[in-house]
Amino acid sequence: MSGPVRAVYVSNGRGGTVTPIATATGVPGPPIPIGRTAGSLAITPNGETAYVTSDDGVVVPIATATAAAGPAIGVGDTPDPIVITPDGKTVYVAVISTNAVIPIATATNRPGEPIEVGERPRRIVITPDGAAAYVLNQSRPHPPQPSYEAWQRGEARAPRDRRGTVIAIDLAANTPGEPIDVGIDPLAIAITPDGKTVYVANTHTSGRGLGTVTPIDTAGNTAGRPIQVGGRPWAIAITPDSATAYVVNRTSGTVTPIATATNTAGPPIQVGAEPCAIAITPDGATAYVCDWKAGTVTPIATATNTAGTPIQVGDRARGILITPDGKTAYVVVWGEPGTVVPIATATNTAGPPIQVGDRPYAIAILP
Repeated sequence: MSGPVRAVYVSNGRGGTVTPIATATGVPGPPIPIGRTAGSLAITPNGETAYVTSDDGVVVPIATATAAAGPAIGVGDTPDPIVITPDGKTVYVAVISTNAVIPIATATNRPGEPIEVGERPRRIVITPDGAAAYVLNQSRPHPPQPSYEAWQRGEARAPRDRRGTVIAIDLAANTPGEPIDVGIDPLAIAITPDGKTVYVANTHTSGRGLGTVTPIDTAGNTAGRPIQVGGRPWAIAITPDSATAYVVNRTSGTVTPIATATNTAGPPIQVGAEPCAIAITPDGATAYVCDWKAGTVTPIATATNTAGTPIQVGDRARGILITPDGKTAYVVVWGEPGTVVPIATATNTAGPPIQVGDRPYAIAILP
């Protein structure tokens, strides 16, 4: 898909609704109620159905032709990340409270058997060929805490290890592999478009105040040497040619480029006060970085890794999405009221804010 899109859908966290926005006019449609809250959002490749998580412990399907929510699909408390396979046949949602990933068949909207993963699964990515999913868990499984008597006898185990893991799921059989150790307090995960490497951002900082990124070779599901980046790496985006991973460092106010051929970090690029999200144009020429504190989006020319003039979008910019034709970047702004701001990438100018619901959370494209 490389042409223009019909609409973008925005989930409104506190409002428990989803707002469709017609891209041709920038006009939002009536909000679609889905529950107490609205969280992660994904749309099937054919554009027929949007799936949204809710803290009610459900995933809600929305028929995009009618903008009507269907019956809720029970998955368990605190579902959050949600992804759809490239063929559109299966939705996968991680459920934090049960440490599991639930597959949902899109043909029937019925959940399958839970797939046990690690503790606090927070992110999922799927390989471009749809063969595997990689689940980021914020901490590794651990035995029960010892009793007081065990402590007295000197039989207590070591303290809980906060080191995170990634688990690869074979999607043909929905079976999990062995945990792959990454860093402490991992938060973000991305996969190269060629499917060869998964990158995990570990937000725990060393004595120098720097976080790391762990590369995982998908051929053998083995972790490589951690790559030192900036303070609290928060988000990752990878160029379409798979050559460079750009890592957003929230407390350093920088973006670190990593050459994927050698897994070496380049000089940090200063972008603002508190960057938190990033997206790259389909031609790979520009990376756009949201800054939560400054309320800006900073373009980075990837050919030279130089930052351009920040674009003002509003208080607490938290997410960004670029249309497949590369003409527009849509920025989720969490201020009061919640808005989505379109940026014309040809001129790097922001259009009028589009009002959506309270605390907009996620955004997805309707092809």
